[in-house]
Amino acid sequence: MNSYRLLCVVVLAVACGMCINAVGAEKVIIAHRGASGYLPEHTLAAYAMAYAMGADYIEQDLAMTSDHVLICLHDTTLDATTNVAEVFPDRKREDGKYYPADFTLEEIRRLRTRERLPRRFPRETQLFQIPTFEEAIQLVQGLNASTGRDVGIYPELKDPSFYKEANLPFVETMLTVLAKYGYEGPEANIYIQCFSPSTLVYLREELKSTLPMIQLISDNAMLEELGFEKIAGYAQGIGPEKKCIEKDPSLVTRAHQAGLKVHPYTFRKEFVPKPYANVEEEMDAFLFKYDIDGGFADQPDKMKAVIDAHK
Repeated sequence: MNSYRLLCVVVLAVACGMCINAVGAEKVIIAHRGASGYLPEHTLAAYAMAYAMGADYIEQDLAMTSDHVLICLHDTTLDATTNVAEVFPDRKREDGKYYPADFTLEEIRRLRTRERLPRRFPRETQLFQIPTFEEAIQLVQGLNASTGRDVGIYPELKDPSFYKEANLPFVETMLTVLAKYGYEGPEANIYIQCFSPSTLVYLREELKSTLPMIQLISDNAMLEELGFEKIAGYAQGIGPEKKCIEKDPSLVTRAHQAGLKVHPYTFRKEFVPKPYANVEEEMDAFLFKYDIDGGFADQPDKMKAVIDAHK
């Protein structure tokens, strides 16, 4: 069974068994790399499953090929989630790693993805290809058309400095693709996320983009150094690592006072910190005790269930 046929099976099977969440809920569900808790991350099947599970936004991490095509891949390298070493054993760099920037799209098409984490989808089962960013958008927009929903996209610019040094038009190409599919203006159903403040400022001030943006935050020191008011000058929200909120719960209130949304990462059932008994309990605390506006989840159905329980 090829990936597109399997994609159709996933959509039908999951959609038939679950009630779809209405768009515009106060707390939003962001499918982290798709429904990555159930299917290999950043595959069309994982995106489709996340859609059927009621996600409000679906995340696409972005990388770029040597022929300037944006693909959906979390890492700057291909090693962790593809069979690149088997297909192209002689194409690694001196550091022993394989970079998508060294491959054309045609070459990327020859690869198969595999599961990153243990105890999930069988790692040896390599059914899927790496999708392009355009294919991911076409899938979401196609499902929006066929279901009547309005699920958004949530692309991340991964390591933009790497592509700048390689003279690849990473950021500019993303805007071109987004415009092609109608993502323009402050009301577009999208968040562009990045850890690099300078990249988001470049988008806002130099490229004149008015699209909604999220400043990703790795730790509390980074947030305090940037400052809420400065971030609010170019972004609509922050995406802090969950531990930032646990360390300083006032972070959420201060962000809201600055007019910023708060979308922390990442909730996954396999990695639940103390003192929570399970990921549902953790999600409930963050959503309704700390009052986050939504979060990134590997299992979006679990976050949907927690939110629905409060309706």
